Amino acid sequence: MKMTSVRGATRVLLVLAACAAATACSGSSETSTPSESAPPPAAASNEPAAATNAARPRIVCLGDSLTAGLGLSSTAQAYPALLEGRLKQAGFDYDVINAGVSGDTSAGGVRRLDWSLQGDVRVLIVALGANDGLRGLPPSELQANLETIVSTAKKRHVLVLLLGMEAPPNFGPGYTRDFRAVYRQVAAARSVPLIPFFLEGVAGVGRLNQSDGIHPTEEGQKRIAETIWRDLEPLVKAQTS
Repeated sequence: MKMTSVRGATRVLLVLAACAAATACSGSSETSTPSESAPPPAAASNEPAAATNAARPRIVCLGDSLTAGLGLSSTAQAYPALLEGRLKQAGFDYDVINAGVSGDTSAGGVRRLDWSLQGDVRVLIVALGANDGLRGLPPSELQANLETIVSTAKKRHVLVLLLGMEAPPNFGPGYTRDFRAVYRQVAAARSVPLIPFFLEGVAGVGRLNQSDGIHPTEEGQKRIAETIWRDLEPLVKAQTS
């Protein structure tokens, strides 16, 4: 990762860490009780659409608020919808399912995996870990959860694209190093492509993030979609060849 990207990511992650601490002090249930145990309405609203188009091939984006598009006026502005548009422009007929749940951890992703893989899923984009890092969960737990998600998908002959995340620096350089290494280790062990930091070029750039300094704006989501598309396109081509 370029030094400017590391510095930008660090600024964003410091804000994330501060927000997490403030939430914990206020007694918010998002920190004390992981949201994956009670998915918000936005997540539940994806289920009818998924069932309606069950016969069409799918790409599922399994993630947290960065995937769900928290703070945007419409989920059509989030990167899953933007990727669906790119696919159609390129002549690929896929439904892209936004399986993002705000506040979700990698453990929540494991619990939601069976629903997420319903239907004719061809590719699973895994964008989890930001909330693991905010809560200081052990990197070993993150690794175990990601390995479960990836291996389960591969057993079902679903291609996987793994999106990496950075940990907030307040847990120390050792934690940051181990957290970052998890994604590389999972990708290497399970032979799946990896985008080391999917907020590359977005993190720390003021105009590409909302006023909280955390969640991407519509333009930031477009940047994320472009980053993912470079690795997603070859996977889709492999599926159709």
